[in-house]
Amino acid sequence: MSALGKKKLSDIEIAQNTVMEKITETASRVGIREDELELYGAYKAKLSESLLSRLKKKKDGKLILVTSINPTPAGEGKSTVTAGLGQALNRIGKSAVIAMREPSLGPVMGLKGGAAGGGYSQVLPMEEINLHFTGDLHAITAANNALSAFIDNHIHQGNELGLDPGRIVWKRALDINDRSLRNVVTGLGGPANGHTREDQFSITAASEIMAILCLAEDMADLKKRLSAITVGYTYEKKPVTVEELGYQGSLALLLKDAMKPNLVQTIEHTPALVHGGPFANIAHGCNSLAATKAALKLGDYTVTEAGFGADLGAEKFLNIKCTTGGLVPSAVVIVATIRALKMHGGAGLDDLGKPDASALLSGCSNLQKHIETIRAFGLPYAVAINRFSSDSEEEIQVLKEWCAENSHPCALAEVWEKGGEGGEELARLTAELAEKPSAFTPLYKPEDPVKKKIETIAAAVYGAAGTIFTSKALKQIKEIEANGWGELPVCMAKTQYSLSDDPARRGRPEDFTITIRELKPSTGAGFIVALTGEVMTMPGLPKKPAALNMDIDEAGRAKGLF
Repeated sequence: MSALGKKKLSDIEIAQNTVMEKITETASRVGIREDELELYGAYKAKLSESLLSRLKKKKDGKLILVTSINPTPAGEGKSTVTAGLGQALNRIGKSAVIAMREPSLGPVMGLKGGAAGGGYSQVLPMEEINLHFTGDLHAITAANNALSAFIDNHIHQGNELGLDPGRIVWKRALDINDRSLRNVVTGLGGPANGHTREDQFSITAASEIMAILCLAEDMADLKKRLSAITVGYTYEKKPVTVEELGYQGSLALLLKDAMKPNLVQTIEHTPALVHGGPFANIAHGCNSLAATKAALKLGDYTVTEAGFGADLGAEKFLNIKCTTGGLVPSAVVIVATIRALKMHGGAGLDDLGKPDASALLSGCSNLQKHIETIRAFGLPYAVAINRFSSDSEEEIQVLKEWCAENSHPCALAEVWEKGGEGGEELARLTAELAEKPSAFTPLYKPEDPVKKKIETIAAAVYGAAGTIFTSKALKQIKEIEANGWGELPVCMAKTQYSLSDDPARRGRPEDFTITIRELKPSTGAGFIVALTGEVMTMPGLPKKPAALNMDIDEAGRAKGLF
């Protein structure tokens, strides 16, 4: 099919026109036996515990992280580049496995639409991955809300632990954007219906149980982390954990299948482990540690992504996930698009398809800051120019020349249109960079005070001139350190659209401060969430949600998933 013909097809049409191979065939090419899979139909499977146990004895391959600049509201194709780079590495003779996050129904039905890559660099079956998949997110939602029920029942049945109903910090969850559930009152209708109290909902991708599942090494670690969840505080302000309530076993039971990584394939049949889906602007934004570690054993190269820009996903991947799991990345790919650079250079959202070399060059300041962040971690990097059909040859050349003038390794990625073939230049460059010695070093030490950790991230990653802590945040830091949680890493909750905490400040802002309004210890996940600006843990739907374009035909084929 010609390139012109390819462009006329939507992502879902390309996916539906692809002939998938049986997942057992995909698995066999990386040494997985059929009896080591738990099949969910013909095209998706979970990795069995016996396989995960066997893989522990194998040597790790190279770990490639894909991140990006600050995106436009539509995203910059980071998942597409991740899938395309994995395909391209296999095309040039490398053995590559992809590790990606599972989509949340919030963005799928909200603003962005489907989240399984795009064009000829997708993970399949695209419709199932974007909807219920193997049920992992539903299991996490169920475990989250079961814990809420257990907490309320404990209070209703006599409150043996002395939980203060006004200091319950555990929220309910739902895997869809629903602003009406941000603040609710539960237990109305008198004593027979429970204790009346204020409550809140988070989107499932922001649930601490999602983060726990994505950072747990195995079932024993999962139970340990679930036990350590802080659900609230007593009237004497003593923290109360799940272990004290006694429900860690039942929560782990609800998650027994969700804990196992999911195996699918790309359009070119590259193996892909799609597992876990925490948001990066609220949570830590990385797929599961279990899936990443399995991928490292299955291929010579693992290509994984971290949500949004390097200021969010990559920072958390490197400071939280890598330190938790003992991972050492070999190289980082920073995805940049012409349209996002023009936005950061002052072009309006409605003008991003128009040629504007001046805005492009001005917006390169945003790319430069993300490059500096990756350098600060001591890692080799490459800029991937993710090409869109609206990009002019002149603009592509301008960006290439800017990279050359500033000594930034760079490659054009045309993986949306051409699949792995369009990523071979990037694959060769990335493989070359991955052979260099890694000088990876986290930006802060566990023993650093909480305040210093936050200030380090704000200055080194965002470029902030200073950090402002509200009186509430300062009080919470004292409580966190007094409770013995001070050595935990920090998970910053911040807008994805700007290096600052103000989404309207594009490019590379200067002379700005970051305001820390609140801190929340996620003692089970093993990090402290620091909320900045107006970030909320339950997003709202846009005026015209992507769900308006979704349908299913009489033959059962999905429509409108992008």
